[in-house]
Amino acid sequence: MESLAKRTVLSVQEFTYLVIYSVRNAFSPPRYIVDTLAQMDTIGVGSLPIVLLTGFFTGAVLALQTYRTLQTYGEVGLLGEAVALSVVRELGPVLTALMVAGRTSTGIASELGSMLVSEQIDAMRALGTDPMRKLVTPRLYATLLTLPLLTILDDFTGMIGGYLVSTNIAHLTASEYWSTAYQSLSFEDVTQGLLKPLVFAFIVSLVGCYFGLRTTGGTEGVGRSTTRAMVVASVLIIMLDFLITQFLIALRFA
Repeated sequence: MESLAKRTVLSVQEFTYLVIYSVRNAFSPPRYIVDTLAQMDTIGVGSLPIVLLTGFFTGAVLALQTYRTLQTYGEVGLLGEAVALSVVRELGPVLTALMVAGRTSTGIASELGSMLVSEQIDAMRALGTDPMRKLVTPRLYATLLTLPLLTILDDFTGMIGGYLVSTNIAHLTASEYWSTAYQSLSFEDVTQGLLKPLVFAFIVSLVGCYFGLRTTGGTEGVGRSTTRAMVVASVLIIMLDFLITQFLIALRFA
């Protein structure tokens, strides 16, 4: 038990150092802008199809399930409001982060782990290149720039999915759905929905980098690092979602 506690504290300490060092690198040269743009293409554009599909069917299923409940109370007209608030506040940011983590955190851990066991990172150090600045920082800032944009697209496709269900199954008109959805969203809702991806971006990128750079045991270790990155990133995203939501609710009603 004591050994487990020590390893946990050490892991938290190392991850905190990784976060601080990655953020600090942005304020001093060299800045690997080309690498950051390449990572934006890999992380952002590469994740776009799965994010759009997830958002669309999440909104559709949410509208379908909510319609059955609202129909019981004769309040089907509130369907647009229910979908909008659920998608923008919670489901959009969380599901986008989970989908990107499933694709990106594992990919980063696998890529960096393979570079580590094949001694490519040691070769970078021998040539005078800082691996943290070259490999970690571009991935962090690429995720920070693309994850909020992916979340916005996820929210939009989720609303479209809800719209199709609302008009074809609940028989609402387009104006009824979109007007209630628009009127229900406040500035605080949109802010909450865009603040979470900025926090989740640190988890998605740096958890993958952390486990990738700690890979041991050859190719088997790469597989273990990939699995751990996915599990830890997913759990942290869900935990932070609860903490951020609780904080913002307390701040709103303080």
